[in-house]
Amino acid sequence: MPPDLYPPGAAVMAPIAGHTDIPFRRMVRRFGCRHAFTEMIDAGSLVFQGEKTLRLAQRGSDAGFLGIQLVGSDLSTLKRAAELINDMDFDVLDFNLGCPAPKVARKCEGIRFALEDPDGAVCAFETLVSASRLPVTAKTRIQDESDPAPTVAFCRRLRDAGAKSITIHGRLMRNFYSGPVFYEIISAVRESLDIPVVANGGAMDGESFRTLLRETGCVAGMVARGALGNPWIFREVADSSAPPPDVAEFTETIRVYMEDMVDCYGPKFAYVVARKSLLEFLRGRGYPGALRASISYLDSADALKRLLDAVAEGPTERYLENLNLHPESVERKLVRSHS
Repeated sequence: MPPDLYPPGAAVMAPIAGHTDIPFRRMVRRFGCRHAFTEMIDAGSLVFQGEKTLRLAQRGSDAGFLGIQLVGSDLSTLKRAAELINDMDFDVLDFNLGCPAPKVARKCEGIRFALEDPDGAVCAFETLVSASRLPVTAKTRIQDESDPAPTVAFCRRLRDAGAKSITIHGRLMRNFYSGPVFYEIISAVRESLDIPVVANGGAMDGESFRTLLRETGCVAGMVARGALGNPWIFREVADSSAPPPDVAEFTETIRVYMEDMVDCYGPKFAYVVARKSLLEFLRGRGYPGALRASISYLDSADALKRLLDAVAEGPTERYLENLNLHPESVERKLVRSHS
């Protein structure tokens, strides 16, 4: 693996299904993200050239470092998918052995593949390594909260199969994305391997990202849900004194993001596709419930203008007072526009 694949302190934007498309990646790059991934892509859908899947695999002209992540279990399908990716412009191919989503687990893929059929999971990984011209990495989860041995043993097998880097999410499959992150298990994996280990889990702002790196000893970390509706997390990672967005910057960021969404998806679909991301922007930032609810019906440029006008008015006074009096209790900070 090139030594600068993930430089020291790198905050890698995780592949998140339904979110990390071209407009999202373009947005986080504006705030300092240097390493990103496509959404998780089903290997079978890529092989069968589904229109939606091919859209997921688009790079974008200003992408910078971009990895593609596959999920799957059938060896011939994975081999063919890797061969197709060889003709695409990506920097790394990642294999998902960590997703806990029911629709993935039902097919015995993601973390369930690693847990229930580790031999098959390693064989699938070897298939990708053999077929790919790109460095191949893996993303997985811890397998026990107190005993590092199962996770270490599995990651060593991936290393021996050719993994150039492994990302470890520090929660069990059953916990999805909640609860404590078990830094010590990630650290044990890092200490046992001679390849880079990327820490994942619980990075919701710049400070928690730095905690993730400090507690695990990993050189790089992965940001996932902490970036949804919050591209400023990358600015916070780069500069611990960076201010939160003010209302003017917040509103303008949403406006530019929506311009990119319309360019990417066209006006017929952009507003529908963007609803979940817009809800993430407003979540926890002091906007009235009625305004958040209105996003579920967003369907036109006029409706977007009304939304942006309301956003530009800023959060409630109660939110701003709480932010001023108890800033440590407010996870998603938004301040008044600077005069």
